[in-house]
Amino acid sequence: MLESYVKKILCSPVYDVAVETPIHAAPFLSERLGNTVLLKREDLQPVFSFKIRGAYNKLSQLSDEQRAKGVVAASAGNHAQGLAYAARHLGVKATIVMPRTTPEIKVKAVRARGAKVILHGDAFDEALAYSRKLIEEKGYTYIHPYDDPDTIAGQGTVAMEILRQHQGPLDAIFVPVGGGGLVAGIAAYVKYLRPDIKVIGVEPTEAACLQAAMAADERVVLSQVGLFADGVAVAQIGEHTFEVCRHYVDEVITVTTDEMCAAIKDIYDDTRSICEPAGCLGVAGIKKYVEREGCEGQVYIAIDSGANVNFDRLRHVAERAEIGERREAILAVTIPERPGSFKAFCEALGKRSITEFNYRFYDRAEAQIFVGVQTHPESDPRDALVGNLRELGFPVLDMTDNELAKLHIRHLVGGHADHVRDEVIYRFEFPERPGALFNFLRNLGGRWNISMFHYRNHGAAYGRVVVGLQVPEDERHQVDEALDKIGYPYWDESENPAYRLFLG
Repeated sequence: MLESYVKKILCSPVYDVAVETPIHAAPFLSERLGNTVLLKREDLQPVFSFKIRGAYNKLSQLSDEQRAKGVVAASAGNHAQGLAYAARHLGVKATIVMPRTTPEIKVKAVRARGAKVILHGDAFDEALAYSRKLIEEKGYTYIHPYDDPDTIAGQGTVAMEILRQHQGPLDAIFVPVGGGGLVAGIAAYVKYLRPDIKVIGVEPTEAACLQAAMAADERVVLSQVGLFADGVAVAQIGEHTFEVCRHYVDEVITVTTDEMCAAIKDIYDDTRSICEPAGCLGVAGIKKYVEREGCEGQVYIAIDSGANVNFDRLRHVAERAEIGERREAILAVTIPERPGSFKAFCEALGKRSITEFNYRFYDRAEAQIFVGVQTHPESDPRDALVGNLRELGFPVLDMTDNELAKLHIRHLVGGHADHVRDEVIYRFEFPERPGALFNFLRNLGGRWNISMFHYRNHGAAYGRVVVGLQVPEDERHQVDEALDKIGYPYWDESENPAYRLFLG
């Protein structure tokens, strides 16, 4: 299997359109981690991602008859732009079916590269189904974004460049994983020529389809996929890609959204470039691997796979990067409701900087404050801060890893609503499309009063929502049934301490 892939990689004509991207050092990150970190800059491709390689290689293998009829794909991301660019170079008519929820900037980018864009459906599955329909009606050839041997071989040219460009010691390559095309191509080439080099896949914890498949020793379908790193938001690893990965990928590491945000900042600090969330996975994986293994003096390469990020998402990245770097703690602290309490608490913090402070008077003996405090993972770790405050008599709840607190409570702190009875709290991901809220309210049927509503969006394909509903005890069992019919991902947060402390 590896030999056939290596031959395909060596014969791939990707350089008709792609460029050989450089490997750049990351000196600040290397010094901090005690290991040499290098970045393979696939964000410098003409379409700002590696996807152009696989798309062009697949197109180049088509027959004259297939090229004459045209090609189609369903995509809202980098594959769409790579395919459009490659098809225009070869004079092939390309049709890209994109969900209506696709950000306008991506639609314009695909059209600017010569492809016809059809907006269909509110989700990827609907766009995919329509693209399949066009195959039957028009005779188009479908160009898969990852699960095709020729696409895998095109992506594998990244590994060919790495081994040619970097002649010194190399311990591991960390590769972002979505459907698996890039990591399969890299693993096939590297393990054939340099089996001593580890190939490590990196996935978001909310979209870890390869890790799940490796654990089960078969492809599985994730019931839910997080969309922050939309470039790798895949529910099931590809069939062809898994056959390579299960044998030749050494391990899969998962990272959180906060850790991705911190890695985006790391790459910016070393290169002054901004990568997309999927593009930073390799760096986030290196950091987690080094922390786990305690290794020093190793040489690691991370694939910086793309830079197609919506500008308005950067505020979320900046907000969460310090938490991901463990340089900020989000705490709920109980203080006496009397004059001088704030002063005493600030004295307890010492010279630490306060990044956020939320409080509203409430008529009782104790007050709850929501506070952000700068920390340092080595010289002033968060657990030391929490322990110190407790020793000084301040009850503390660490909410740094509490999604409800970070996404919503920090913007809602305003006191308890004692007159609200029978309240349950749910957190949702609403699709970012017209009518999403109306659909929610219509299916809810007006049977329960909405007591609280908070919505946030950071340029993603979905908005984050927290909703309070007044539901009598004997009707609680009906809530999940109603919400399941709506079809939006949701979590019951009624017992979340962040809600209980500040709003319940």
